[in-house]
Amino acid sequence: MGVLSDAYHARVDRGELEVDAAQAHVLPDFDRVAEALAAKPSRKRGFFSKKVTLEPVRGLYLWGGVGRGKSMLMDLFHEVAGGEASRRVHFHAFMQEVQARLHEARKTEVEDALVPVARDMGAGLRLLCLDEMQITDIADAMIVGRLFEQMMAAGIAVVTTSNRVPDDLYKDGLNRDLFLPFIALLKDQLEVVELASPRDYRQDRLAGEQVYFTPHDGEAVAALNRLWDEFTGGDEGPLVLNVKSREVELPRFSAGVARAKFYDLCGQPLGPADYLAIAEAARVLFVEDIPRLGSENFNQARRFVTLVDALYEARVRLIASAADIPERLYIEGEGAFEFERTASRLREMQGADWGQ
Repeated sequence: MGVLSDAYHARVDRGELEVDAAQAHVLPDFDRVAEALAAKPSRKRGFFSKKVTLEPVRGLYLWGGVGRGKSMLMDLFHEVAGGEASRRVHFHAFMQEVQARLHEARKTEVEDALVPVARDMGAGLRLLCLDEMQITDIADAMIVGRLFEQMMAAGIAVVTTSNRVPDDLYKDGLNRDLFLPFIALLKDQLEVVELASPRDYRQDRLAGEQVYFTPHDGEAVAALNRLWDEFTGGDEGPLVLNVKSREVELPRFSAGVARAKFYDLCGQPLGPADYLAIAEAARVLFVEDIPRLGSENFNQARRFVTLVDALYEARVRLIASAADIPERLYIEGEGAFEFERTASRLREMQGADWGQ
């Protein structure tokens, strides 16, 4: 047994968790990292400061399907093994911080802005836990490899979760060949482990739950709020996605669960690439106050169709409130016939087994 194994089974004994064979199978991988962090001695003076750095620790890249418990395990690991010299952050939020720090560093006309950013973000850090690694933007793809290389060289252990195996990160992305060295770095420096549970705990959470509410009234808002609190526990913040040098904001976000008004997503000049990025970042998406659609808001309707297509293809779980049932959202005017497919998809996405 080890640090995470003990904590996991203690929660099982208290009835807070059910034993999942696939989760139990990966516990020793977390235990290995915890033991290595505790055992590695100091070594030479390092990149980040004049103080001694620590021997590198081989980290962990845990990947698997949505809702299998990856984030839960990482959070528990950070809680019991992290200590003061650790940090847990969602990958998108981490990259937002990196971009903001780079912007400030460039104002100083430093030759390589990434050097002080990596130094400052790594100062005093021994363990970095990143949840839901996804690369959807070329700027992030070009930055993250160098940043990780410098942090790992300074002895910072990285534990990350992802829905994709490393070789599928930034798949089909622009100039992906420039990103391949980072994939090689991940496989060299992190133990790549699959969490192959057949059970989707997010689906379990929605078992028997209504996920499409009409009309959008006080009762609908209360139902959405209850589901949101169950998913997030009140821990949330905005998420800004960088898509082809544009910023797309999800006003409320927590560990892969996002929430926005219809107008936030479809009242803005967004396109297919933006909706694909949203579908990558959010595995559960709350969309509030979908109006009736027609010629008077044709552009919004067209964007909504594109959004639903992106969510459908990515198997994202949609929780929504709307002015009417899907079949009566768009009943006349140009595009009404084409909307029948969208209505069908909205109906299918309400199914209890959707996303599995």
